[in-house]
Amino acid sequence: MERFGFSGDTRQPVVLTIPGLNNSGPGHWQSLWEDTRGDCERVDLGSWASPNRNAWVTRLDAAIRAANGPVILAAHSLGCMAVAWWGALQSQAYGWPVTGALLVAPPDCDRMETPETIGGFGPTPRAPLPFPSILVASRDDPYIFFERAHSVGKYWGSEFVDAGHVGHINADSGLGEWSFGQGLLERLIDNAQEQASAMRQSRPAIPLARQTLTSAGLRAHL
Repeated sequence: MERFGFSGDTRQPVVLTIPGLNNSGPGHWQSLWEDTRGDCERVDLGSWASPNRNAWVTRLDAAIRAANGPVILAAHSLGCMAVAWWGALQSQAYGWPVTGALLVAPPDCDRMETPETIGGFGPTPRAPLPFPSILVASRDDPYIFFERAHSVGKYWGSEFVDAGHVGHINADSGLGEWSFGQGLLERLIDNAQEQASAMRQSRPAIPLARQTLTSAGLRAHL
């Protein structure tokens, strides 16, 4: 099968949702997206209450490979750390098979007071992610200082979005289907499709070049 963006390849990106510690319940925006959108599938990382970094990264890698096509990751909390470690440990070409990631409320796994249940995901990877990404942070997230979240976004090469005062951006935040987050996700999808369209026109024989998000209005929106 040809790679996304070449000749007759018209595959659309699948969105893999990646919850954090203790999984995402029915009122979480990830669960609601899976119920209402037709492009979202949850990654079963297993051991939700006692996560293991290597096991989670291995399961995430298997899910990405099983998708057999373009993938966008929509991660929350500790799921963001699993994505960051996958990006640091895997050697994918920039933008393929993961074409983008929405990283919401990553925790700070480097603090002295980090709970043992998530401490194994530290230290936070500092390698730029091999795909476009948007990191969304709340100003009153109890699991990471806002300034620290901004620094993490710089490590990963992510566009940074200030979500305001919405706690840990989870079910307790009362976001419902979180239309704001869906708008950011759609921008990542649009960006992937724009890259594919450009590749179909030029049909280069080289991997996607590293670039920042080019979707219309993204920077203006931020």
